[in-house]
Amino acid sequence: MSALLEAIAPVFLLIGAGYAAARLRVLGPEVIDALLRFAQVIAIPVLLFRAMSTLDLGQSFDLRMLASFYGGAVAVFVICLAAARYLFGRPLEESVVIGFCGMFSNTVMLGLAVGERAYGAAALPTIFAIIALHAPVGYLIAISVMETVRSRGLGPAMALRRVTRGMFGNVFVVAIGAGLLLNLGQVGLPGVLTGALDMIARAALPVAIFALGGVLARYSPAGDVRVIGFVAAVSLILHPALTFGIGRALGVAPEALRAAVIVAAMAPGINTYVFAGIYGVGQRVAAASVLVATAACMLTAMGWLAILG
Repeated sequence: MSALLEAIAPVFLLIGAGYAAARLRVLGPEVIDALLRFAQVIAIPVLLFRAMSTLDLGQSFDLRMLASFYGGAVAVFVICLAAARYLFGRPLEESVVIGFCGMFSNTVMLGLAVGERAYGAAALPTIFAIIALHAPVGYLIAISVMETVRSRGLGPAMALRRVTRGMFGNVFVVAIGAGLLLNLGQVGLPGVLTGALDMIARAALPVAIFALGGVLARYSPAGDVRVIGFVAAVSLILHPALTFGIGRALGVAPEALRAAVIVAAMAPGINTYVFAGIYGVGQRVAAASVLVATAACMLTAMGWLAILG
């Protein structure tokens, strides 16, 4: 319990600080929006760029473990999207955002911290392998589906152009691709530049979480309670259950499997709200889902830790 509190409590404190700053009018809506814009357009892309450019590509990746985690993630994306559209009657674009909320676990701030404390250094290779592919896989799936949805009725050629433009015009995908190219080409950057980039990268998550708290002050979950509860249940229970089942079927080593399951059991990450903000739909559901699921994660993660041993 103490490990979970240490991992989750700072997130809540920062969200609470942003919420209080907005509620008490210490910072106006335009300042909160500017902070979130900074995180979306500059800080998070720099973080992704640095992560991909410095990633050890020679690290051993267990394809069966990755298939377990991402097979569960894709299944959850489809389930949440379909439920949002046909069970809750949400617009198709918002349904894509809700699908992304169910799929995109908080692998870094929660998964890495909880996994390391629960299983020690032996779990780190598995967790880092998941993190390395998390943003590229998650964003490529969500952006492709969103742009396809927005291109409906335009014909196959126009739809393909829009999907391509949406993917490669997205600042996150560009940052990931640029970092990967530097990595593959073994291109080094000047120390002064990397120092500045790392300073920006370190600001990404704190600024984004603080801004999320400020944004939450604008929204009420009224009318969205059922959707938010569904997203929380699917992300905290179904995703890790699918990862566990697929992993057992594929014969993933127990040590790698339990690390993958505990990362899958984490609440939706801040990037779900960032994705919603990019397309201007589903922000209230995304923001509230992060908050509610992160709170519930304290209990559900304890349950998964007990199951996994």
